[in-house]
Amino acid sequence: MPDSPPIPADLLADFEAAARRPLRQRMRYAFIHTHKPVLDDAPFRAFDTTADYRRWCEQNLPDWLGYGRVRLPAS
Repeated sequence: MPDSPPIPADLLADFEAAARRPLRQRMRYAFIHTHKPVLDDAPFRAFDTTADYRRWCEQNLPDWLGYGRVRLPAS
C-alpha cells in the first residue's frame, strides 16, 4: 500500500525472527495461561439451567472476568 507508513525496523526484525521459528514453538509462545480466580479453582462444575449458571457467575466471579450480565437501559 503506497499510503501505509513504513514498518519500524525493530518490529519487522521481531516479525521475521518469529516467522523463522518452527510452528510448534510459535504455538507454544502464542498462548499465555492466566489464572482465572474461582473458575480455575475447581476441575468441574455443572448447572441444571442456564439461569443457575448465570446466577452463580454473578455471585462468584470478579467483574473483570466479563461473565456478568450486560443490562441495557430501557428504551
